Amino acid sequence: MTATDTTQTLLDFLTGIGIAVREGAVPAGSFLPGIRLEAGTLVVDRAALRWPGDLLHEAGHIATTPAALRAALDDRIDDDPGVPHRGEAEATAWAWAALVHLGLPAEVLFHGGGYQGHSAGLALTYSVGVYPGAAGLTQAGLAAPGEYPRLRRWLRDQPPLARRKQTQRHD
Repeated sequence: MTATDTTQTLLDFLTGIGIAVREGAVPAGSFLPGIRLEAGTLVVDRAALRWPGDLLHEAGHIATTPAALRAALDDRIDDDPGVPHRGEAEATAWAWAALVHLGLPAEVLFHGGGYQGHSAGLALTYSVGVYPGAAGLTQAGLAAPGEYPRLRRWLRDQPPLARRKQTQRHD
């Protein structure tokens, strides 16, 4: 899959779950190349986007924020002590759950230019089943105990996702 295909897959997923995304110019000095968070909306500049997986992490910040507060989100995301379980660890865990859901490789999220040089360690950590931030997603109602990385809902305050019917074997 090319970077262009990956970007489109991620954008389709994000808009499909209700995260606001729009294409627009992102200044060269932005925190992440080609991505801004503006009034709770991901602004994507495809020409400047360097690592498509960064879309998932930033979307994780939106998804873990209560609906009533999303419109106030911008590039400077603070861990509000009055709103638990919406920090960096939860955004990363949410992004990993989305990556797994989409069947994309760990390198899409944990690329060489991200996570302040800790991408390889995080990729290994998540790949072996250690999930920093997953407990916060459970506390926020996004995941059920013991079911992570499968999420119950993609957005905080959203109704739970429909359960897939399990087929029963009759021998």
